[in-house]
Amino acid sequence: MPLVEFTALLVLATAMSFTPGPNTTLSTALAANRGLPAAMRFVVAVPVGWSLLLLLCAAGLGAAVVAVPPLRWAIKALGIGYLLWLAFKLAQSPRLGEADASRLSVGFWQGVALQFVNIKAWLLALTIVAGWIIGKDDGAARLGIVLPVMLVFAFTSNLTYAALGALLRHWLARGRRLLWFNRAMAAVLVATALWMVAA
Repeated sequence: MPLVEFTALLVLATAMSFTPGPNTTLSTALAANRGLPAAMRFVVAVPVGWSLLLLLCAAGLGAAVVAVPPLRWAIKALGIGYLLWLAFKLAQSPRLGEADASRLSVGFWQGVALQFVNIKAWLLALTIVAGWIIGKDDGAARLGIVLPVMLVFAFTSNLTYAALGALLRHWLARGRRLLWFNRAMAAVLVATALWMVAA
């Protein structure tokens, strides 16, 4: 892969991975509510799920999703519904003691599955497959470069946001700060869902 293309990939990966979205919002909220160790299952699940999505898009699933509007709409509807459900659960955790597994928990497999209804993840996977892999003579070699790079970015961005949430944990324990933090994070998820409706 030429250096100019690799540099463009790094710029895209940075912009898409480190800007707020469903994954980074949940990483922050999980760590703020339940601590960094509890958030790590989700932090690890994001790159695993996204890698599976990228591989499936490279194998042709992306083209099928683009070509079949009902499939696109189903993915979008599931994604919107799941984000709204997570926002509802998040908005209901007013104190650290109440942010237990019954209220706010996104496990490893849920985190993997979330990538398949995350429009931002689909946009990134489809963009990378179309721009860096499909139609190139060295497509398989390019996939071998792109996949580990994106794994690192997905893990690092979510770990960074989770670490931020964990750093805020002690401060959020006072008064009603956690309630307002959770409502703000829920609002980000709702805004993402609204963006998905408009997209």
